[in-house]
Amino acid sequence: MSADNSVGNVFVPLRNLLNSIQCVRDRVRDGESNESGGAFDLSNFWDTLNQAVKAVSQEATKLSVAFSKPPLPSQQDGEKLSEWILKSVLSLSTVYYWLPKSQGVSLRRQVRAATVDGLEGVTQLVEVILSSPLQSLSHEQLTSTGGVWSACDSLTQLPRDNKAALLVVLSAQIGVVKDAIEEIEQALSEVQDPFSDVLDDDQEPRGNQDTYWSEKDRRVIGPCQGLMKASAACLRKLTSAVKTHGDVSTPQNVAQLDDLADITKELSPG
Repeated sequence: MSADNSVGNVFVPLRNLLNSIQCVRDRVRDGESNESGGAFDLSNFWDTLNQAVKAVSQEATKLSVAFSKPPLPSQQDGEKLSEWILKSVLSLSTVYYWLPKSQGVSLRRQVRAATVDGLEGVTQLVEVILSSPLQSLSHEQLTSTGGVWSACDSLTQLPRDNKAALLVVLSAQIGVVKDAIEEIEQALSEVQDPFSDVLDDDQEPRGNQDTYWSEKDRRVIGPCQGLMKASAACLRKLTSAVKTHGDVSTPQNVAQLDDLADITKELSPG
Protein backbone atom coordinates (compact mmCIF):
# COMPACT_ATOMS: atom_id res chain seq x y z
CA MET A 1 0.00 0.00 0.00
CA SER A 2 1.38 3.39 -0.96
CA ALA A 3 1.71 6.27 1.48
CA ASP A 4 -0.96 8.20 -0.41
CA ASN A 5 -3.41 5.31 -0.15
CA SER A 6 -2.62 4.97 3.55
CA VAL A 7 -3.36 8.65 4.14
CA GLY A 8 -6.59 8.36 2.13
CA ASN A 9 -7.75 5.39 4.17
CA VAL A 10 -7.21 7.29 7.41
CA PHE A 11 -9.77 9.87 6.29
CA VAL A 12 -12.44 7.45 5.10
CA PRO A 13 -13.90 7.15 8.64
CA LEU A 14 -13.89 10.94 8.98
CA ARG A 15 -15.77 11.42 5.72
CA ASN A 16 -18.36 8.89 6.83
CA LEU A 17 -18.51 10.62 10.23
CA LEU A 18 -19.10 13.99 8.57
CA ASN A 19 -22.04 12.65 6.57
CA SER A 20 -23.55 11.08 9.68
CA ILE A 21 -23.25 14.21 11.82
CA GLN A 22 -24.76 16.36 9.06
CA CYS A 23 -27.75 14.01 8.91
CA VAL A 24 -28.19 14.12 12.70
CA ARG A 25 -27.91 17.93 12.69
CA ASP A 26 -30.51 18.30 9.95
CA ARG A 27 -32.94 15.96 11.70
CA VAL A 28 -32.66 17.92 14.94
CA ARG A 29 -33.05 21.24 13.10
CA ASP A 30 -36.22 20.14 11.32
CA GLY A 31 -37.58 17.57 13.76
CA GLU A 32 -39.98 17.65 16.66
CA SER A 33 -39.30 16.48 20.18
CA ASN A 34 -41.13 13.49 21.58
CA GLU A 35 -44.23 14.07 23.66
CA SER A 36 -43.86 12.53 27.09
CA GLY A 37 -46.40 9.83 27.77
CA GLY A 38 -45.99 10.07 31.53
CA ALA A 39 -44.33 12.16 34.18
CA PHE A 40 -41.33 14.07 32.87
CA ASP A 41 -38.39 14.78 35.17
CA LEU A 42 -36.94 18.10 34.03
CA SER A 43 -34.09 17.91 36.53
CA ASN A 44 -33.03 14.52 35.20
CA PHE A 45 -33.22 15.88 31.65
CA TRP A 46 -30.71 18.63 32.45
CA ASP A 47 -28.36 16.25 34.26
CA THR A 48 -28.37 13.89 31.29
CA LEU A 49 -28.00 16.71 28.78
CA ASN A 50 -24.97 18.08 30.62
CA GLN A 51 -23.36 14.63 30.56
CA ALA A 52 -23.99 14.35 26.82
CA VAL A 53 -22.58 17.84 26.22
CA LYS A 54 -19.46 17.00 28.22
CA ALA A 55 -18.95 13.85 26.13
CA VAL A 56 -19.26 15.78 22.85
CA SER A 57 -16.71 18.34 24.02
CA GLN A 58 -14.26 15.67 25.16
CA GLU A 59 -14.52 13.55 22.04
CA ALA A 60 -14.20 16.57 19.75
CA THR A 61 -11.07 17.59 21.64
CA LYS A 62 -9.59 14.10 21.29
CA LEU A 63 -10.29 14.16 17.55
CA SER A 64 -8.66 17.58 17.15
CA VAL A 65 -5.58 16.59 19.14
CA ALA A 66 -5.19 13.35 17.19
CA PHE A 67 -5.07 15.27 13.89
CA SER A 68 -3.12 18.27 15.17
CA LYS A 69 0.34 17.07 14.13
CA PRO A 70 2.11 14.23 12.32
CA PRO A 71 2.08 11.31 12.39
CA LEU A 72 -1.57 10.86 11.50
CA PRO A 73 -3.62 8.26 13.39
CA SER A 74 -3.87 4.83 11.85
CA GLN A 75 -7.05 3.89 10.02
CA GLN A 76 -8.05 1.74 12.99
CA ASP A 77 -7.55 4.62 15.42
CA GLY A 78 -9.43 6.94 13.06
CA GLU A 79 -12.34 4.51 13.07
CA LYS A 80 -12.37 4.40 16.88
CA LEU A 81 -12.25 8.20 17.17
CA SER A 82 -15.06 8.53 14.63
CA GLU A 83 -17.13 5.90 16.43
CA TRP A 84 -16.76 7.61 19.81
CA ILE A 85 -17.59 11.08 18.56
CA LEU A 86 -20.61 9.82 16.58
CA LYS A 87 -21.84 8.04 19.70
CA SER A 88 -21.59 11.29 21.70
CA VAL A 89 -23.39 13.23 18.95
CA LEU A 90 -26.22 10.67 18.80
CA SER A 91 -26.56 10.79 22.60
CA LEU A 92 -26.85 14.58 22.55
CA SER A 93 -29.53 14.56 19.85
CA THR A 94 -31.43 11.78 21.65
CA VAL A 95 -31.55 13.76 24.88
CA TYR A 96 -32.95 16.77 23.01
CA TYR A 97 -35.82 14.60 21.73
CA TRP A 98 -36.72 13.78 25.33
CA LEU A 99 -37.87 17.34 25.98
CA PRO A 100 -41.63 17.48 25.33
CA LYS A 101 -43.61 20.48 24.11
CA SER A 102 -45.53 20.44 27.38
CA GLN A 103 -42.42 21.88 29.06
CA GLY A 104 -42.76 24.97 26.87
CA VAL A 105 -42.28 25.79 23.21
CA SER A 106 -39.95 28.69 24.05
CA LEU A 107 -37.71 26.43 26.10
CA ARG A 108 -37.72 23.71 23.45
CA ARG A 109 -36.80 26.19 20.70
CA GLN A 110 -33.82 27.44 22.67
CA VAL A 111 -32.64 23.92 23.49
CA ARG A 112 -33.02 22.89 19.86
CA ALA A 113 -31.13 25.94 18.57
CA ALA A 114 -28.27 25.35 21.02
CA THR A 115 -28.15 21.63 20.16
CA VAL A 116 -27.98 22.43 16.44
CA ASP A 117 -25.17 24.91 17.14
CA GLY A 118 -23.24 22.19 18.98
CA LEU A 119 -23.70 19.71 16.14
CA GLU A 120 -22.75 22.38 13.60
CA GLY A 121 -19.59 23.08 15.58
CA VAL A 122 -18.53 19.43 15.40
CA THR A 123 -19.38 19.38 11.69
CA GLN A 124 -17.14 22.37 11.01
CA LEU A 125 -14.28 20.81 12.99
CA VAL A 126 -14.42 17.61 10.93
CA GLU A 127 -14.61 19.62 7.71
CA VAL A 128 -11.50 21.62 8.68
CA ILE A 129 -9.54 18.45 9.50
CA LEU A 130 -10.53 16.93 6.15
CA SER A 131 -9.58 20.10 4.26
CA SER A 132 -5.97 20.14 5.52
CA PRO A 133 -5.08 16.50 6.19
CA LEU A 134 -1.29 16.80 6.13
CA GLN A 135 -0.84 20.05 8.02
CA SER A 136 -0.02 20.65 11.65
CA LEU A 137 -2.59 22.33 13.89
CA SER A 138 -3.91 25.26 11.86
CA HIS A 139 -5.59 28.44 12.97
CA GLU A 140 -8.82 27.19 11.40
CA GLN A 141 -8.67 23.91 13.32
CA LEU A 142 -7.90 25.70 16.58
CA THR A 143 -10.80 28.09 15.95
CA SER A 144 -13.16 25.23 15.11
CA THR A 145 -12.20 23.35 18.26
CA GLY A 146 -12.86 26.48 20.28
CA GLY A 147 -16.18 26.79 18.50
CA VAL A 148 -17.22 23.35 19.76
CA TRP A 149 -16.23 24.30 23.29
CA SER A 150 -18.19 27.55 23.06
CA ALA A 151 -21.30 25.80 21.72
CA CYS A 152 -21.09 23.17 24.45
CA ASP A 153 -20.72 25.88 27.08
CA SER A 154 -23.84 27.60 25.71
CA LEU A 155 -25.75 24.34 26.07
CA THR A 156 -24.89 24.18 29.76
CA GLN A 157 -26.03 27.82 30.23
CA LEU A 158 -29.52 27.38 28.79
CA PRO A 159 -32.59 28.55 30.76
CA ARG A 160 -33.85 25.73 32.96
CA ASP A 161 -37.60 26.15 32.42
CA ASN A 162 -40.09 28.00 30.25
CA LYS A 163 -40.24 30.98 32.60
CA ALA A 164 -36.49 31.49 32.27
CA ALA A 165 -36.77 30.95 28.50
CA LEU A 166 -39.38 33.73 28.28
CA LEU A 167 -37.08 36.06 30.21
CA VAL A 168 -34.38 35.42 27.60
CA VAL A 169 -36.85 36.42 24.86
CA LEU A 170 -37.87 39.55 26.75
CA SER A 171 -34.26 40.55 27.31
CA ALA A 172 -33.53 40.22 23.60
CA GLN A 173 -36.53 42.36 22.64
CA ILE A 174 -35.62 45.02 25.20
CA GLY A 175 -32.23 45.14 23.51
CA VAL A 176 -33.87 45.65 20.10
CA VAL A 177 -35.97 48.56 21.35
CA LYS A 178 -33.05 50.09 23.25
CA ASP A 179 -30.85 50.00 20.15
CA ALA A 180 -33.59 51.66 18.08
CA ILE A 181 -34.01 54.46 20.62
CA GLU A 182 -30.25 55.07 20.75
CA GLU A 183 -29.99 55.15 16.95
CA ILE A 184 -32.76 57.74 16.70
CA GLU A 185 -31.23 59.90 19.43
CA GLN A 186 -27.83 59.71 17.75
CA ALA A 187 -29.30 60.68 14.40
CA LEU A 188 -31.15 63.64 15.93
CA SER A 189 -28.01 64.84 17.68
CA GLU A 190 -26.07 65.07 14.43
CA VAL A 191 -26.59 68.66 13.39
CA GLN A 192 -26.73 69.11 9.64
CA ASP A 193 -26.84 72.29 7.57
CA PRO A 194 -30.52 72.54 6.51
CA PHE A 195 -29.44 74.61 3.47
CA SER A 196 -26.64 72.31 2.35
CA ASP A 197 -28.47 71.51 -0.88
CA VAL A 198 -28.94 75.20 -1.81
CA LEU A 199 -26.71 76.43 -4.62
CA ASP A 200 -24.68 79.60 -4.22
CA ASP A 201 -23.49 81.43 -7.30
CA ASP A 202 -21.01 79.34 -9.30
CA GLN A 203 -20.97 76.61 -6.60
CA GLU A 204 -21.67 72.92 -6.69
CA PRO A 205 -24.34 71.50 -4.37
CA ARG A 206 -22.91 70.92 -0.88
CA GLY A 207 -25.16 68.06 -0.01
CA ASN A 208 -28.60 66.56 -0.25
CA GLN A 209 -31.71 67.20 1.77
CA ASP A 210 -31.86 63.50 2.68
CA THR A 211 -28.85 64.03 4.98
CA TYR A 212 -30.73 66.15 7.52
CA TRP A 213 -34.00 66.08 9.42
CA SER A 214 -36.72 68.23 7.85
CA GLU A 215 -39.36 69.87 10.00
CA LYS A 216 -41.82 67.20 8.87
CA ASP A 217 -39.35 64.49 9.88
CA ARG A 218 -38.99 66.00 13.31
CA ARG A 219 -42.75 66.15 13.82
CA VAL A 220 -43.00 62.46 13.00
CA ILE A 221 -39.97 61.29 14.93
CA GLY A 222 -41.17 62.72 18.25
CA PRO A 223 -44.21 60.43 18.53
CA CYS A 224 -42.08 57.54 17.27
CA GLN A 225 -39.60 58.10 20.07
CA GLY A 226 -42.45 58.17 22.54
CA LEU A 227 -43.84 54.92 21.18
CA MET A 228 -40.46 53.21 21.44
CA LYS A 229 -39.91 54.44 24.97
CA ALA A 230 -43.40 53.24 25.93
CA SER A 231 -42.56 49.85 24.40
CA ALA A 232 -39.35 49.66 26.44
CA ALA A 233 -41.25 50.55 29.63
CA CYS A 234 -43.90 47.90 28.92
CA LEU A 235 -41.23 45.26 28.31
CA ARG A 236 -39.48 46.13 31.56
CA LYS A 237 -42.76 45.92 33.49
CA LEU A 238 -43.62 42.63 31.81
CA THR A 239 -40.18 41.28 32.71
CA SER A 240 -40.71 42.26 36.33
CA ALA A 241 -44.17 40.65 36.36
CA VAL A 242 -42.85 37.41 34.86
CA LYS A 243 -40.02 37.26 37.39
CA THR A 244 -42.47 37.75 40.25
CA HIS A 245 -45.51 35.82 39.10
CA GLY A 246 -44.35 33.55 36.26
CA ASP A 247 -45.36 29.96 36.93
CA VAL A 248 -44.56 26.68 35.19
CA SER A 249 -46.42 24.32 37.51
CA THR A 250 -49.29 23.62 35.07
CA PRO A 251 -49.52 23.13 31.29
CA GLN A 252 -51.89 26.11 31.07
CA ASN A 253 -49.39 28.44 32.74
CA VAL A 254 -46.57 27.15 30.55
CA ALA A 255 -48.70 27.83 27.47
CA GLN A 256 -49.47 31.37 28.67
CA LEU A 257 -45.75 32.07 28.91
CA ASP A 258 -45.34 30.87 25.33
CA ASP A 259 -48.14 33.22 24.24
CA LEU A 260 -46.32 36.13 25.87
CA ALA A 261 -43.13 35.17 24.06
CA ASP A 262 -44.89 35.07 20.69
CA ILE A 263 -46.56 38.46 21.27
CA THR A 264 -43.28 40.01 22.39
CA LYS A 265 -41.43 38.78 19.31
CA GLU A 266 -43.91 40.62 17.07
CA LEU A 267 -42.02 43.84 17.86
CA SER A 268 -40.38 44.79 14.60
CA PRO A 269 -36.70 45.78 14.48
CA GLY A 270 -37.79 48.20 11.77
